[in-house]
Parts: sequence; structure tokens; C-alpha cells
Amino acid sequence: DFVNQVRDRVDIWRKQRYPHVTPTTRRLLEHWSDPERDNPILFAQREAAETAIYLAEAAQKAGDAWIRNQLNETNTACNLGLHRVALKMATGSGKTVVMAMLIAWQTLNKAAQPNDARFAKRFLVITPGLTIRDRLRVLLPEDEQNYYKLRGLVPADLQEGLGEAKIVIANYTSSSAARPRRASRSARSPRN
Repeated sequence: DFVNQVRDRVDIWRKQRYPHVTPTTRRLLEHWSDPERDNPILFAQREAAETAIYLAEAAQKAGDAWIRNQLNETNTACNLGLHRVALKMATGSGKTVVMAMLIAWQTLNKAAQPNDARFAKRFLVITPGLTIRDRLRVLLPEDEQNYYKLRGLVPADLQEGLGEAKIVIANYTSSSAARPRRASRSARSPRN
């Protein structure tokens, strides 16, 4: 019920043409929703990005503080002080595109408003394997096949601002901190 209520509020906000957002955010939202795009963004991708943006920028101003309050209550009960918001998307629905959209939104807003604490330009993407880590290179603005250009996620005149992004894509299994250490044979207790 909660998810559907949030989706309804995001739908109303979309129909109102995205009030209560920064000029940079508005520019991106209008760019992503342009029906004349050569490379259209799927509705599920756009809705996921819009939801994250709505929660961060518009919900409070739109009178939807109850959403943040519910998320805070759930996080307090379940996440031991680590505040998290998740976007659940099916396999093949375009999660990488959504990640690129969110990185662009955050980075370009931080470039335009460096002192706004709602925005970041540093990102850590943790992947479950090497193959996925390598596939996510498209999130790096300096990569030749980056999605910002390839998928047309950022208007040409805003592309330069992506250079401020600092993105690390890491495979969690390659981290020594993520692997349990085994004692050497000589350090283990002898067998009886």
C-alpha cells in the first residue's frame, strides 16, 4: 500500500510538471520526458528516477512529509541507524540507466549548487561480480560508451558538469575486507 501511495503522489507531481525542484532538476526531468527523444527512456526507468527525485526535492514542499516519516520509521526499525531508500526494479528493466540518471541528477545539481547538502558528486557502486563491475563502466563519464552520451541522458550543454563526478565501481568480492580470512595450516589447531 505504501509503495502504491508514493507512486500515486509521484504521478500527480509529474502531471503538475514537477514543481518544487531546482532548475537543473527540472531541465533533466523535461529532457527525460520529451516525447521527441531519439532514444526514449522507458517509463519504469523514468518513474524510478522521478521517485528518488520527488523524495529528495519535492515531497516535503508538496505536503507529503508522511512519506519521509514512514521511511524514517521503517529505517529505524530495520536498518540500525543506516538510512536507506531502495528502488526495486526487475531484471532487464534498465537499472543501469536509472543509476546513470541519478548520478547525472546529483552531480549536475552539485556542480550548480556546491553548498546544497542534498546533492553529491562522489559515488560508490558496489557490484556482486566482476562481469557486472565491467558492464557498469558506462556510468563513468570518461568512458567512450558512457550512457550519458550514448543514451542521451544529459543535454549537450550540461555534459561538461559531469566531469565533476567521482565514481568508484567496485566488486565486493575483491575486497579483502569482504572475504573471511583463513588461518594458515600451521596456525590451526592440530587434528586429533
